[in-house]
Amino acid sequence: MQLSEISSASNAQIRRAAALLARSKARREEQAFVIEGLRLFMDTPQNLIEAVFVDRSAAAQMDRDGGRLAKRLEALAAQGAALYQIPDGLMAKVSDTAAPQGILAIVRRPQWTFADLLGGGMRMAGVPDNSAVRAVEMAGRRADAAIASASGQPESEMNDGGAAHRNPLLLILENVQDPGNLGTMFRTAEAAGVSGILMNRGTVDVTNPKTVRATMSAIFRVPFLVEESTDFAGALARLKAEGVRLYAAHLDGTAAYDRCSYIEGSGFLIGNEGNGLTPETAALADELVKIPMCGQIESLNAAMAAGILLFEAARQRRQI
Repeated sequence: MQLSEISSASNAQIRRAAALLARSKARREEQAFVIEGLRLFMDTPQNLIEAVFVDRSAAAQMDRDGGRLAKRLEALAAQGAALYQIPDGLMAKVSDTAAPQGILAIVRRPQWTFADLLGGGMRMAGVPDNSAVRAVEMAGRRADAAIASASGQPESEMNDGGAAHRNPLLLILENVQDPGNLGTMFRTAEAAGVSGILMNRGTVDVTNPKTVRATMSAIFRVPFLVEESTDFAGALARLKAEGVRLYAAHLDGTAAYDRCSYIEGSGFLIGNEGNGLTPETAALADELVKIPMCGQIESLNAAMAAGILLFEAARQRRQI
């Protein structure tokens, strides 16, 4: 395996990585972004990785931990990804973190469909299937057929994807501005079993480096869409037409969050950290809910509120 040497900050690939780290416009135009650190690198779907930069210190330790890094780089080289070795000092200049971990990569942005948000398949659009995935899917279908036959239920009703589509659980974000909050919401959403995340275009860039790190790799596993048009109301109407009931976390809520049922298709609306939901979006909710609080606190951190609501839904769904 050969890593091409780069020593200058003026190199085109280094300038590309720096631009993707610094500018949301560049990330949007290229539909690509940068991930940093060994954990994120190992968690990123291999077929999304376009280029990898390893500093000399990290390259010298590639055979540690059973050679995990070396094996992944070899696999990437086989699929045609560009692999580069750069000086430690250059990595420090390019990196978005105070203490670089010695590896960063340019990756393509995951592409999901509206159906994916509803639980329809849980596969990224544009990401090729592979034999291992197909084998797992076929085994799952055979198991579904056997269970359906034994229970007398139609096979279609036993299919997990269908069940998720009938009762999706969504996180819907409007104008969330803090990258760390957004990343935490992704991480929390995955832990709570959310089927997808819908964001309006006023929400902070999901591929912001701070957001990506805060997701703890959930950005590659939780389906998400950004409604790029100004018709966020239209996207919410489409969800409602699919049977999703919308609950808005709101200071004017009259129903305590733990007194509502989230067993059926549900979506939680979370607004801007300082201003909450816009009146127009709040008006589209089927119900305004509140989180009862003690003391003189008026509101919770947006990510905290999202976590409370999502895990209440998860708790209810575990009971059925």
